[in-house]
Amino acid sequence: MTPVIVVFARVPRLGVGKRRLAQRIGDRAALRFARGQLARLLGELRGLRGVCRIVAMTPDHHARFAAGGFGRIGQGRGDLGARMGRVFRRFPRRAVIIVGSDIPGIAREDLRRAATSLRGADAVFGPAADGGYWLIGLSGRRPADPFGGVRWSSEDTLADTLRNFRRHRVAMLRTLADADTAIPSPPRFGPRG
Repeated sequence: MTPVIVVFARVPRLGVGKRRLAQRIGDRAALRFARGQLARLLGELRGLRGVCRIVAMTPDHHARFAAGGFGRIGQGRGDLGARMGRVFRRFPRRAVIIVGSDIPGIAREDLRRAATSLRGADAVFGPAADGGYWLIGLSGRRPADPFGGVRWSSEDTLADTLRNFRRHRVAMLRTLADADTAIPSPPRFGPRG
């Protein structure tokens, strides 16, 4: 079955989202970053064949955000775990990959590796340098509560989530930095393909 890749994003608007980054570089620069990063990630995904592409926007009334070639849904209410859980439940038997939109280093190859990993693993994670993760993918074999007890936005987020996967096969991608307080220099992956 075709894997589903879902981009989690906040609608890029002035003064909305990336607040910690905006405090350092200003609202307009943060908005330019958010728009550019989202456009770049969607471009990387458009070049990936054999996947179903969806953008999950917040706030929900922006689920009609223009993204040619992508299905669009709202994220709904709740913390990050509740919103991601809702997406995974929407596709109970399919491999689903959720990726954040604020990771400058993401390349098409990362997304391809995530999808390939789910052929043999129950879960795949893209660790973030701050202790969280920039990508999570789950096959149809999932824990009942994959996000139970997770301390969100902390250095323990990935470790907490992995505790829920003790009896599952887990694959890891490379560690990348997100752009919460500064825009990291994106690492080069090599030739794009």
